[in-house]
Amino acid sequence: MYDVEKIRADFPILARKVHGQKLTYLDNGASAQKPRAVLDAVMRGYGEEYANVHRGLHTLSNISTDRYEAVRGIIARFLGAKSEREIVLNSGSTEGINMVSYAWAAPRMRAGDEIVLSLLEHHANIVPWHFLRERLGVKLVWVAPEPDGSLPAEKLLAAITPRTRLVAITHVSNVLGTVVDVKAVTEGAHARGVPVLVDGSQGAVHMPVDVADIGCDFYAITGHKLYGPSGSGAIYIRAERLAEMQPFMGGGDMIREVTRDSVSYADAPMKFEAGTPGIVQTIGLGAALEYMMDLGMENIAAHEADLAAYAAERLAGLNWVTVHGKAPGKAAIFSLTLEGAGHPHDISTILDNKGIAVRAGHHCAQPLMDFLGVPATARASFALYNTREEVDTLIEGLELCHRLLG
Repeated sequence: MYDVEKIRADFPILARKVHGQKLTYLDNGASAQKPRAVLDAVMRGYGEEYANVHRGLHTLSNISTDRYEAVRGIIARFLGAKSEREIVLNSGSTEGINMVSYAWAAPRMRAGDEIVLSLLEHHANIVPWHFLRERLGVKLVWVAPEPDGSLPAEKLLAAITPRTRLVAITHVSNVLGTVVDVKAVTEGAHARGVPVLVDGSQGAVHMPVDVADIGCDFYAITGHKLYGPSGSGAIYIRAERLAEMQPFMGGGDMIREVTRDSVSYADAPMKFEAGTPGIVQTIGLGAALEYMMDLGMENIAAHEADLAAYAAERLAGLNWVTVHGKAPGKAAIFSLTLEGAGHPHDISTILDNKGIAVRAGHHCAQPLMDFLGVPATARASFALYNTREEVDTLIEGLELCHRLLG
């Protein structure tokens, strides 16, 4: 049984008050709160076991190395990867996607080659490809969602031409909550000989992910959205793609031998992990993923689907609220504008005074804002610890916004 009140007790911050009001935290799409299991792992990592990893032979280094490297296996299990050697540890999705841009795409793309993107993408899955456009003359091919925010796989696949070298697509829109059928996209793209990168920053949070079943070539995740520490993350890279990649950054840990005249590199994935890593952050991420898997990703998905349905029902009763994105089966992410209200920052400020935390702005998705015809939205994004009562609190807060701003 999914006991949300018991789960909430695992997150100390949810007991605090903001402006004298009980905290209603609905900014999970930006960053999620951390359970005690993560807080304890971080405190233990720094307070009892800390040392640098991999090259030390002393006790603390061995402990840190063992705990750090164990996370690679945890992530492989969480994502359904065939091998932990297909997991590159990093600081999050932004670094992972940039690594693919520099280490895989740049060496094999030429002027006129194409990358297919959607207008749902976060800037982290846009800007690295703009780098290739600016530096190599690569063409970015944009695919717009349907009016309800959905993005059919066939629409993406129709944009593939003989010059397409990569499809880079989000699993779940951080603005609209749209869930993209990335398995169908991958199957269709591979049938045309085109690799697929999936930005899983939101997808891995809200539903079970099996990269072996999806079949994608790259799948990026970020720790701070997965109830882990900021500065932690990973990217799954299919073994065949790993073998095609050049090193992204140079330094310690990614080398086998360095002389004055030559350098040789470690085997993947270490080949792509230069420098001292976020040791304790990564250990904390491992604790977060274990926590999620203990709850059961199917159970989390079912709980959030109930919240999404209830929130959609309550919001539908506010005829002065526009909900941007109503795709079937969407994640519990709602971007809103209010009739007669000023900038969504005003909405966020009023809600904050009631203890309700939402995000206001373009959500690092400016091409999507242009498509929607708005400069920004207020976004309420739900997590595994949110409740129906918090949906009601949000509705009450929006009614106050309407009275004050509308």
